[in-house]
Amino acid sequence: MIKDALREAEVRMKGAVRSLEDDLAAIRTGRASPALVDRLSVEYYGNPTPLQQLATISAPEPRLLTIRAFDPASLKDIERAIMASDLGLTPSNDGKVIRLNIPTLTEERRLELVKVVRSRTEEGRIAVRNVRRDTLNDLREFEKEKMVSEDEFKRASDDLQKLTDTFVESLNEICEKKETEVLEN
Repeated sequence: MIKDALREAEVRMKGAVRSLEDDLAAIRTGRASPALVDRLSVEYYGNPTPLQQLATISAPEPRLLTIRAFDPASLKDIERAIMASDLGLTPSNDGKVIRLNIPTLTEERRLELVKVVRSRTEEGRIAVRNVRRDTLNDLREFEKEKMVSEDEFKRASDDLQKLTDTFVESLNEICEKKETEVLEN
């Protein structure tokens, strides 16, 4: 019972870490990365569709992304979605491939992106702490209903805190890595 609760907490905390990694992958750095536009939503025949389902995205050069649509008719829709997004990139369409030139970031923009990275990381920490709180409440409930002893509760809550600390440290490492990536030229 306690092991199940801790296992579930670990799975949920891993989900929070994965979510942060996905979020941070979409934050622009000085170099081109297909993750920048992967989850961009494109209106395709009236349905919002992720760009990665409509095209092949590659980074042939450090400052260039190319998007090759599976259906050439969708190029205009993809171009429109890129223009409407908050990426601040202007697509160049030659009828077969869309090219996105990634300009170098200004120092001011880099610092803004670092703030975004830190706030998203804090959201991840909050998510991990919420999982800890929920699991701790479950453990208290087990103790209250005399399903576990006081010692077992104490041991389980210590294990839960260690698990939480591990995942928060993991989030901090991801944050530092992304900050370094954003700040380098």
